[in-house]
Amino acid sequence: MIAKGRGKGGGKRARRRGQRWILGLGLDGKDGHVRITRGENFRLLGGSEETHGEMQEKMIRLNEELGRRHKTLDTVSVPELDEIASKIGLKK
Repeated sequence: MIAKGRGKGGGKRARRRGQRWILGLGLDGKDGHVRITRGENFRLLGGSEETHGEMQEKMIRLNEELGRRHKTLDTVSVPELDEIASKIGLKK
């Protein structure tokens, strides 16, 4: 899922207005831990330790690939993002 930030007011949120980011949800966390990871262009919530770690790894790989292409989520085309997602294993 790709979302657009809609921060209001001043400060850090105002700088992110319009910035796209990815939301990753892990639904298999049963150990009582609340796992949250925030990056410049992603938010990861929940999941088991293993699932959350996998989501983190995929976001690192996505950002590395975007960097190699000199792109961001705001500048990459949907077909190119789809290709990157397939390449790094986000799509099966």
